[in-house]
Amino acid sequence: MIYEGVLTKMQTENDSPIQYYLIFENDFLNMNQLLDKKLAIDFVKYCCLNCSLDKKIFRMGYCYDCFYKVPQAADWIISPELSTAHLDREDRDLEYEKKMQLQPHVVYLANSSSVKVGVTRKSQLPTRWIDQGAHEAIEIVEAPNRYLAGITEVALKDHVSDKTNWRAMLKNDIKDEDLCQWRSDLEKYIPAEARDYFIADNSETNLEFPVLQYPDKPKTLNLEKTHYYEGILKGIKGQYLMFEDNTVFNVRSNEGYLVRLSVK
Repeated sequence: MIYEGVLTKMQTENDSPIQYYLIFENDFLNMNQLLDKKLAIDFVKYCCLNCSLDKKIFRMGYCYDCFYKVPQAADWIISPELSTAHLDREDRDLEYEKKMQLQPHVVYLANSSSVKVGVTRKSQLPTRWIDQGAHEAIEIVEAPNRYLAGITEVALKDHVSDKTNWRAMLKNDIKDEDLCQWRSDLEKYIPAEARDYFIADNSETNLEFPVLQYPDKPKTLNLEKTHYYEGILKGIKGQYLMFEDNTVFNVRSNEGYLVRLSVK
């Protein structure tokens, strides 16, 4: 079977294990069904997620020009504390920014490789945790907008990491943590503006990923350097496909690439 389309991050369904779907314009694949099968990935060309032109992808699936133009790639996406829609102040597109920023956001603790703090829209849970490869996670603050969640994350970053060690996550080099205790210990560092939104009683969420074999020494597939690759799919975690020969492929990092997939 051969499928062709532009890569975007895999869609997920929180099941046991998590179900992964690769969505193309005219087709979709349930990636779980491809475990233990040989999968070939063939790079065809670039296709910017905004302008659809065959221009080198810069970041987040966009070419250079679109990355610095579209609201979906503005600084507040990566740094929520830079949000300004609550002040009625536009960055790139106020209507879009109000839609995205002025809704409930959650500050959470997730354990992918070690405990980290993060921010996401409430509507994105547990998708955000799945995308990060977290095997356990818990909410700590639910704020009414992105700005308040962002300044809370900034305050907590002084006391807990905001990064994921992707190699450790893929190797499953992890340990379980008492996230309820972490939340309790971090409460005192929440900024005054967000203290009323502290969550004291939610239990942690546990996630199971479809993995038959974890890589010992993960090596990243770079489609710009290696236009064609084939290997036996052994697992899916976060947004990574993991192959028998220790090759790992980050689907989200390759958004905007038009590829041809062959299942052999």
